[in-house]
Amino acid sequence: MTRIDQKFAALKAENRKAFVAYIMAGDPDRDTSAEILAGLPGAGVDIIELGMPFTDPMADGPTIEAAGHRALAGGASVDTTLDMARAFREHDAETPIVLMGYYNPIYGRKGGVEQFLQDVTEAGIDGLIIVDLPPEEDAELCIPAQEAGLNFIRLATPTTDDKRLPAVVANTSGFVYYVSVTGITGGAAANAETVAPEVARIQNAADLPVVVGFGISTPEAAEAIAGVADGCVVGSAIVKKIGAGEPVADVLDFVRRLADGAHRG
Repeated sequence: MTRIDQKFAALKAENRKAFVAYIMAGDPDRDTSAEILAGLPGAGVDIIELGMPFTDPMADGPTIEAAGHRALAGGASVDTTLDMARAFREHDAETPIVLMGYYNPIYGRKGGVEQFLQDVTEAGIDGLIIVDLPPEEDAELCIPAQEAGLNFIRLATPTTDDKRLPAVVANTSGFVYYVSVTGITGGAAANAETVAPEVARIQNAADLPVVVGFGISTPEAAEAIAGVADGCVVGSAIVKKIGAGEPVADVLDFVRRLADGAHRG
């Protein structure tokens, strides 16, 4: 079992839902980003999504796109992102970390997929979300990643119909990330009544935990969405506070309130 599998098993035993927090590696700078990363578990985060900065994040809205640009301007890269994970693992051997990003920085990196997977596992990463690799390209990264002991987490969306869903979940592991709204990150608010039947449909098809993201920005929304799923993800609302230059303590306090909401779900 991966750390992600172990985390969901432990949460199920406690009858609790998962709270997943996203931050962009290197935003607004390396030291601040590392301080926030180190503080996330203590703020109640069950699984960390660590964004790999990329110049053209097509699934992301302006908040996360701006975070990526700030990180890149400060010298962030795949390598510095993995350095952050290694440093985190020096004091936390339990909290799962999922790398979230796009295939271009992986494909263009020296050594390609093979070297990337070796470096990722050595850095203590547990799973990958690569949003621009569809199931038809599973041989490119998904299957090699799973053979390397990593979870490969796929996104399902409101437009993933019953015909498409089996392909989406076929090689997915860890959990399924359900995108609650049609569009980019940081957009419309998620609606629990709309999300609930979609989560049930995916759970029946995948036999995996389903975690809902996009459109969740308050503790109340986290509670409502976690109440109809196996957990929820918050990204843009956290990244917005980081981008506004709020003190690390204030950012982590906000994360704590979101986590408390999700855990009540």
